[in-house]
Amino acid sequence: MLSKSVYFIFQDVQKHSVHTLVFRSLKRTHDMFVADHAKPVSLDETRYSCFVKQYAVFVLPSRVALTADTQIHRNPSEGGVHAMALALPPSQARYFLSDDSLLEGGGTKNSSLVARKAPTMPKPQWHAPWKLFRVISGHLGWVRSIAVEPGNQWFVTGAGDRTIKIWDLASGKLKLSLTGHISTVRGVAVSTRSPYLFSCGEDKQVKCWDLEYNKVIRHYHGHLSAVYDLDLHPTIDVLVTCSRDATARVWDIRSKANVHTLSGHTNTVATVRCQAAEPQIITGSHDSTIRLWDLIAGKTRATLTNHKKSVRALALHPRQYTLASGSADNIKQWTFPDGNFIQNLSGHNAIINAMAVNSDGVLVSGADNGTIHLWDWRTGYNFQRIHAAVQPGSLDSESGIFACMFDHSESRLITAEADKTIKVYKEDDTATEESHPINWKPEILKRKRF
Repeated sequence: MLSKSVYFIFQDVQKHSVHTLVFRSLKRTHDMFVADHAKPVSLDETRYSCFVKQYAVFVLPSRVALTADTQIHRNPSEGGVHAMALALPPSQARYFLSDDSLLEGGGTKNSSLVARKAPTMPKPQWHAPWKLFRVISGHLGWVRSIAVEPGNQWFVTGAGDRTIKIWDLASGKLKLSLTGHISTVRGVAVSTRSPYLFSCGEDKQVKCWDLEYNKVIRHYHGHLSAVYDLDLHPTIDVLVTCSRDATARVWDIRSKANVHTLSGHTNTVATVRCQAAEPQIITGSHDSTIRLWDLIAGKTRATLTNHKKSVRALALHPRQYTLASGSADNIKQWTFPDGNFIQNLSGHNAIINAMAVNSDGVLVSGADNGTIHLWDWRTGYNFQRIHAAVQPGSLDSESGIFACMFDHSESRLITAEADKTIKVYKEDDTATEESHPINWKPEILKRKRF
């Protein structure tokens, strides 16, 4: 039935000659632009009518035959091309506005309808490769979290053995162990404003440790299930935690008051990040969304729904006003304050648990299968892949990255792993662009919106 109706419509079109159709199109175009005094109608009627005929050849069905007097002999004028392109949909107008589409009178090309070249990926910045520098052992369970203190002298780890350990950053030696949690320690953070260490765990507890006495001085009660991550606000005395109870909570550090309960996610909130600029709180969840929060109102500012899988990792660029989010489907980059999508970083085909970025534009993603991918932030080029061997005596299945972080000098990358070790990586000082060239080809960009 549909084919018959199409046939009758086509029969109606054929009742009019090509000549009639062409000049109807000419009249419509003339009426559209005749009042535009900034672009007066071209006096070169011959070239203009030839252009309209050429447009008819491009648009009309191929089964409509052209007569001898409607053949194209000359190329259109530039003014005519731009005038007609403005009247076309963007998908067709790009063919007319190509740099190569206009030929000087009597050109030799068969057709002036040349499509623009697709945009290509710019050449990425060269980065030195990273190599394994040190392996630190001491925990008796999966190492789940890392934090480096502001002075860059030591760092803290929390693990599945329910302990928090403090390590010397230069030597890798154990300085102190803190006990108090009764389940896995999932998050640690060191304050830049006071001598406090904050920790959270699967025991629903959030603790504040005084590092002068190495004792717990405050508890923050309120979460109804395991607390998976925490972060400190960089400029005010506020702590933000996120939990398996599908909420994030904002705490006043001094008074222990629950300032806001940020609700809206429909599944576990796996990660949270704070920054001084708006939005001041960003959360990623197993409901596959990212939420940008208004700290003052305690409400969602924007919800980013592009991911198809759980969002377990977020990384804020230290210099740019941008964000990266990691999921099993893709790594995505966004701009603040509204969360506009920039591009996908595809290729790390695993569950991404951790991400970190330094001011040189090196983005690191660590996955559940033990692989680490290093990316050029600007272009999204994957310049190195690392899969370090597990600790002797561990199973290959215990190869997993749970957390990663650059130290404050950004010369060392620290990873927390499932083989109960902490690994420290450094840039290869002997590498040069000649010895490690970029294996790059200007591929056509395929930036998906989702």
